[in-house]
Amino acid sequence: MFRTIKWYLKFILSLSLHTGELKKADKMLALGKNQEYEDFVYSMVTGWAKDRMADCGAKVNVYGLENIPKENGMLFVCNHQSNFDILLLLSYIPVPKGFIAKIELGKFPWVNQWMKRIHCLFMDRGDMKQSAQIIVEGIKQLKSGINMVIFPEGKRSKTGRIGEFKAGSFKLATKAKKPVVPVTIDGTLGVMEGNHYIIKPGTINLYVHPPIDTALMTKEEAAELPVRVRDIIEADMPYMK
Repeated sequence: MFRTIKWYLKFILSLSLHTGELKKADKMLALGKNQEYEDFVYSMVTGWAKDRMADCGAKVNVYGLENIPKENGMLFVCNHQSNFDILLLLSYIPVPKGFIAKIELGKFPWVNQWMKRIHCLFMDRGDMKQSAQIIVEGIKQLKSGINMVIFPEGKRSKTGRIGEFKAGSFKLATKAKKPVVPVTIDGTLGVMEGNHYIIKPGTINLYVHPPIDTALMTKEEAAELPVRVRDIIEADMPYMK
């Protein structure tokens, strides 16, 4: 229990103490130092996420980083087990990236400010019109070279088993004609949600799979993409072995 209390306190305090860095980042942007701004924000967010991962005491194994394309503008597609998934990806996927996140995170003090600065978009899955607008905005970001992350199940798995992948999520990549990078997350459920939000150390495995080019996909291939990607991601889950 001590680890849990310490983790949540450090999570909140670490965010509240970095308001000065937010102002520094915004000053860079106002002065037109766009790349300096992007590098600074990426460094700050990555460092913060790594510290929070270290605080939870989990052992993290990462496989397949060599599969990440050299050029930016890719869509990471991941299964979703825990709120820790975002911290995990920020820490161990070594390229800048924004997330298609649930709208509730956009209302979380301090968290929302940093998420906005790494180009996260907040989706209200109960509002079809707003969701469609977010997809359009995500397509624009991918086309401009911003890497994005989406969890196509639309919600966290309560059992660790992967649910259905929503086809609409893949329009981000197919409409932008950008690569899809499948990512398997295994083990974050046991660190937080599987313990009724008590933090427990465990082993987390992160698998980055070879990218799938969508630029020349036929309509039939695009329609089959959600199942294809889900099968790739699920193959590394323990219950499939």
